[in-house]
Amino acid sequence: MARSPRAGRPPQLPRKARTVAVIGLGRFGGALALELEAQRTQVLGIDLDEDTVQSFNGLLTHVVRADGTREETLRELGVDEIDVVVVGVGNDIEASILIASRLVKFGNTEIWAKAITEPHAEILGQLGITHVIRPEHDMGRRTAHLVRGGMLDYLEIEGDFVMVRTRPPEAAQDRPLGVLGLREKYGVTVVAVRGPDGAWQHTTAQTVLYAEDEIIVQGYKDATEAFCLPRT
Repeated sequence: MARSPRAGRPPQLPRKARTVAVIGLGRFGGALALELEAQRTQVLGIDLDEDTVQSFNGLLTHVVRADGTREETLRELGVDEIDVVVVGVGNDIEASILIASRLVKFGNTEIWAKAITEPHAEILGQLGITHVIRPEHDMGRRTAHLVRGGMLDYLEIEGDFVMVRTRPPEAAQDRPLGVLGLREKYGVTVVAVRGPDGAWQHTTAQTVLYAEDEIIVQGYKDATEAFCLPRT
């Protein structure tokens, strides 16, 4: 059964397993918590809404109805001792900031927090949260790159450095990578290839790419896009 913090501290999660607390089980936090469970990560889910808590009962390692903005409540639940904490609260910016400030005070190893606006993200960063996620903003940017064509997947690593899954442009086909000199000509590196057999392999100087292959390309944004996007 889902438990209220008044019922006492939940059973201690085994320290041998990586443990994550997710505070706020809305669309983002709930989906994240379920995916972590699917990956055999132990999850303590916390939400203030009783119906939400009941909907996750039996799906997470532990799920508790509690006010995540209250420091004493978080300590009672053992959040101050958990390896990783995710603040899934987004729409209530005041609550998000207050929860984040509590976690910074605890000194948790890793804190991740959802932000819904740029100022919200900026405040979280000023609090010392190094992992700030803006799901809709980030997905919109990613989708914009895919919609332009030429890319099958797009990932921003940090700053302007990106990794892209794409098909080899004509300039990268039918000759060994060591001969093509893509890094010198285009400023990109092809790090992996998947052929018709469906298996990904690391590339070498002897790797030859073909039109039907899929490749992983890394480099700075402008150079990578220029390499991947269709020529007009």
